[in-house]
Amino acid sequence: MEKKQGFFSALKEEVIRGLSPSRSRSTGPASHRSPMSGLLRRKKTNGNGGGGYVAQPEQLIARSGSLRLTGESLAPLMEGPDPDGGEAGDSKRVGSGLGQWVKGQLSRTPSFASTSCRRSDLRLLLGVMGAPLASVHETSSAQYILQQYTAASGGQKLQNSIRNAYAMGKLKMMACESETATATRAVKNRSGSRAAESGGFVLWQMNPDMWYVELAVGDSKVRAGCNGKLVWRHTPWLGSHTAKGPVRPLRRALQGLDPRTTACMFADARCIGEKKIDGEDCFILKLCTDPQTLKARSEGPAEIIRHVLFGYFSQKTGLLVHIEDSHLTRIQSNGGDAVYWETTINSYLDDYRPVEGIMIAHSGRSIVTLFRFGDVAMSHTKTKMEEAWTIEEVAFNIPGLSIDCFIPPGDLRSGSISETCELPQDGKGMSVIALAAQRAKLAVQDSNAGSKSWRMEA
Repeated sequence: MEKKQGFFSALKEEVIRGLSPSRSRSTGPASHRSPMSGLLRRKKTNGNGGGGYVAQPEQLIARSGSLRLTGESLAPLMEGPDPDGGEAGDSKRVGSGLGQWVKGQLSRTPSFASTSCRRSDLRLLLGVMGAPLASVHETSSAQYILQQYTAASGGQKLQNSIRNAYAMGKLKMMACESETATATRAVKNRSGSRAAESGGFVLWQMNPDMWYVELAVGDSKVRAGCNGKLVWRHTPWLGSHTAKGPVRPLRRALQGLDPRTTACMFADARCIGEKKIDGEDCFILKLCTDPQTLKARSEGPAEIIRHVLFGYFSQKTGLLVHIEDSHLTRIQSNGGDAVYWETTINSYLDDYRPVEGIMIAHSGRSIVTLFRFGDVAMSHTKTKMEEAWTIEEVAFNIPGLSIDCFIPPGDLRSGSISETCELPQDGKGMSVIALAAQRAKLAVQDSNAGSKSWRMEA
């Protein structure tokens, strides 16, 4: 045992000294001599002065996991020790003496079984600990993708020079399909093009974090805004109210209209892989909403369980070409089973063109899917809606636009309302939207006695 310990201690010291730069730079005949040569020339003596063994001096080599150093040349080697314990190549090659000597040392073990076990352990140690690779830093890859996106969108310097922005577009919405499935059958209803509703929208933005949008479709109008401190909305069925949760950007602005906000949104995302979108190779960035924000956005019996945003960035152009937005909500009714609603929005961005040096997507389409399940076993309902839009005008740094344009409406309620209020919560299946619409219709009819017509608009 003492012999083996002395050998490995000396081996460790010689290897450390052999890795010294001063030793590797030595020239002359000594440069062909291994740091182990002195160790192997050393004699082991006993009390009578006799020699226990003498290792023959050889022109030895230093061996690593992948290279063999012979003089000044490099020859590749297999990973780890050779399976047969010997040296590859010609037996007369410089350095073959070390392999024979190590083989002799291993042969002194008590049995072949222990030798094989020790050799397997050595392979495992070298394979796992010899040259392990660090884990992939996904944030770094995400930052690289976002840097390419910023450069392709016009550059950081140009984007930082934008103080405010304006965009106007046209859109068409339609509920294209609904499905109700039970344990025995599924019924699908498809809507024709006659069900499509046309409209338009206007979007204003100003730094920092201020925006205002008006969207009119058919006879209805929706308004929403943010003054940098709170987000508010106005709908014909709910009136004016603040949105629960922290200040956040408008999703429509992320659809190819605001590259700087998009890059900031995905700053904490991570790259999870690649995928083809419409035949184009894309990197995928994934962004998950933290639990604290989800809790702040929930209200009453409606709880937002998860909200995930995926961004697909073209490997060819660097631009954002697809957004997938998905969130899951659980609604717990009194004394009944919980109902789950999964809302998924897939947006495809197209027709990128420069506007004052900034790349803007001038067209696109979104597919929204509402999936309800959980209240009745083996049954679900699914509704699919589509929207197609085109951008007509875009302008930056508009003179005269001030923070006064982003003041919330005067009739804003003091209490906030979660976005989950838009989902059906009535036990009989009637949606909150339908109930509110009925109440609004009755109120208008009462205030306009004798009038039989009414319009739901702000």
